[in-house]
Amino acid sequence: MTELFATGIQMGESPRWHDGQFWMCDWMAGEVLVFDAAGNREVAARVDGLPFSIDWLPDGRLVATTPDGVRAGADLSPYGAAGQPFNEIVVDAAGRTWVNMPGSMPWEESKPGIVAVVDPDGSGREVADDVWFPNGMAILGDDTLVVAESHADRLTAWTITESGELADRRIWADLGPGSAPDGICADAEGAIWYASVPSQRCVRVAAGGTVLDVVEADRGCFACMLGGNDGRTLYIVANNYGRQGASDGIVLTHRVDVPHAGRP
Repeated sequence: MTELFATGIQMGESPRWHDGQFWMCDWMAGEVLVFDAAGNREVAARVDGLPFSIDWLPDGRLVATTPDGVRAGADLSPYGAAGQPFNEIVVDAAGRTWVNMPGSMPWEESKPGIVAVVDPDGSGREVADDVWFPNGMAILGDDTLVVAESHADRLTAWTITESGELADRRIWADLGPGSAPDGICADAEGAIWYASVPSQRCVRVAAGGTVLDVVEADRGCFACMLGGNDGRTLYIVANNYGRQGASDGIVLTHRVDVPHAGRP
């Protein structure tokens, strides 16, 4: 059963489960939010402008994409890729920060974007191109990066090499026309949940694209994350979406059988 967890979000994005708590970003409010079990929230950090997404470094510091590059720590001080407005983020076991950037805005003619990496010393480089509106990212195991290509209706995977490059690009799942995968997360059976704005649902798929489960919503699903004390609560960030942009954000929860795995 799907339940309402939180309301009053202007534009929700980047849900995370970290250190026993649910976190997310409210893009239009410029806030990184952390919630208790009852849905009460506090502002953990503020970001001026959008997009911004969050994860954590191995030393426990919050790390975020911002309109002015990747920033880290409670005060979100400069960390790397200054001036680069990256979108999504995921940190691997080696402390490398993987980020991506669309080549155009959703309302513009589609152009390919990029995937980049920021190393622990703050240096960064582009590692993949020809990705069509890259959105959610997840790391399966220690060495498989999966990126949602919203404008190509697919999940694409690479192998992360020991030196921090990407190799062996392949289609992890062809999702079919109109699926437009946005935020993603992985579970302990190696399946991936993806959120879809136009379909107003979250879908669990196996490698190859076989649909395993579907959770419907009454508005566009922007991202999802498995969390809770047992990893079996699917948190869904959903917003109304139209010509005026996103609004009326909520967070839904739905209990599932297979717990969280991978990163974030």
